[in-house]
Amino acid sequence: MNASAPRLQLRMALLLFASVFAALSAGMVFGKDEGSGLTSATPTKAAVQSKPAENGARTAVSPEPEEEGLTQEANKIGSLFGLPITNSMVVTWITALGLIVLARIATRHIEAVPRGIQNFWEWLVEGLYTFLEGIIGAHLVKRTFWFFASIFIFILAANWVSLVPGAGTVGWGHHSGKGFRIDQPLFRGANADLNLTLGMALVFFACWIVWSIREVGPLGILKELFAPKGETAGLMKVILVVVFFAAGWIEIISILFRPISLSFRLYGNVFAGENMLETMSKLVPGLGWLLPIPFYFLELLVGLVQAMVFMLLTAVFTLLMCQHEEEKSAAVHA
Repeated sequence: MNASAPRLQLRMALLLFASVFAALSAGMVFGKDEGSGLTSATPTKAAVQSKPAENGARTAVSPEPEEEGLTQEANKIGSLFGLPITNSMVVTWITALGLIVLARIATRHIEAVPRGIQNFWEWLVEGLYTFLEGIIGAHLVKRTFWFFASIFIFILAANWVSLVPGAGTVGWGHHSGKGFRIDQPLFRGANADLNLTLGMALVFFACWIVWSIREVGPLGILKELFAPKGETAGLMKVILVVVFFAAGWIEIISILFRPISLSFRLYGNVFAGENMLETMSKLVPGLGWLLPIPFYFLELLVGLVQAMVFMLLTAVFTLLMCQHEEEKSAAVHA
């Protein structure tokens, strides 16, 4: 790389990298049920069998309800200092910790001729930097690269970690006629929780405000939103002033809705993918280990695409506000 070692180490330390979340066997289910003396943190939805009557009469057994897919809300599995801990938070912490450890290993001893993890890390950093530089420009990428690259790598890692066998199949449950059923998974896809995706979108929104003020200033933001564009005179200029003033308020509404659209787009795709994998695993009894395999490859691609989409949308939103006037003129003439 052309960058000096200190600059490279600073950039790499700000990034997160994908880690492998192992130690769980494919198809293995761990759980706790009432028979073992351990109870689930939440009531199960299993059918309750009535005890035999005292007179020896045979009592009816209530039919078992249909199985449901992944719940929209993450399951609470404990608490820390009074704060609830959910299964999606566990995956988030595991992913973040793995990325930080890997980033530290890759940048601990930087060599002039990279090899091993350092070589892959530099390839990843340089590739993302060059890619973003071609979109938002050399000036803006120096200030914002740490966020866009980090958010891409974290989302990608979180999406792929949620596909590791064990996510959704390790937890608390009960025995049913079709085997052991998990009611409360210990692990859940991090981005299948709207709290995380909305949190990342709000962090970007705060960064976007800071970047916009630093690049163009408060007056520049108002000018970008409400000022008429182009060279006009006379009546046409008056009309354009009214039009762009009204369009500015519409743009403000659009900006305020960006965190919502960003969060729901990522959450919806990841949540739907995990539901699809769960449905395919239960579609044909005895083939639950085989049918989801093609869809796992599809979800690997979806995880990459969604991480790229989130990064690109946030980068473009930043460019639209922070691009300087001379850069816009050069882009138009090009």
